[in-house]
Amino acid sequence: MDNTIFLVENKYIDFSSMIIQDKVKNLFHGIDSDVEKTKMAYEYVRDEIPHTFDIQSDTITAKASDVLIYNTGICHAKANLLAALLRAQNIPTGFCFQRLTLSDNDSLGYCIHCYNAIFIDNHWIKVDARGNTNGKNAQFSLAEPQLAFENRSNYDEYYFEGIYANPHLDTMLMLDKANSLQDVINNIPDYVMEKPDLII
Repeated sequence: MDNTIFLVENKYIDFSSMIIQDKVKNLFHGIDSDVEKTKMAYEYVRDEIPHTFDIQSDTITAKASDVLIYNTGICHAKANLLAALLRAQNIPTGFCFQRLTLSDNDSLGYCIHCYNAIFIDNHWIKVDARGNTNGKNAQFSLAEPQLAFENRSNYDEYYFEGIYANPHLDTMLMLDKANSLQDVINNIPDYVMEKPDLII
């Protein structure tokens, strides 16, 4: 299996930026195992980078380097950072998407939630670095994924099929334009039109 497309740098996964490179050196110092690197990077992004909604910040980020600089991001931005940290170590990392309600119910409509797929230990695993606040319990697992959200049958919630090599472009463009958390709430996309790069 050729996973080259899941190693590419782009505008939002800017792993050659100095701040990403410095974090990589610091985070992975003395660690050789890709599994350990992946677990460490995942737990760092999940636990040490606050989700923008959780801290009610009007600092909106999209690029991986900006997530580090400003120490916040929504799920999509945090997924970009995790992808950057791991792609910098030649660990294939992609994106998965889930349709969820924007609040506890559907009163504010729906949004696209993002989490990562990572190729380690000769198979793809899925992890959600959104952040374990308010009872969420996403964990690193080499087996069955333990993600932040379960789909609820009483709402139109579901997973989009497959793994994507790139962030969701419409969401990235929205984040680039957003000047506040309310801009994100008002404009976050609720559907993925692109086809996945890999179906497993």
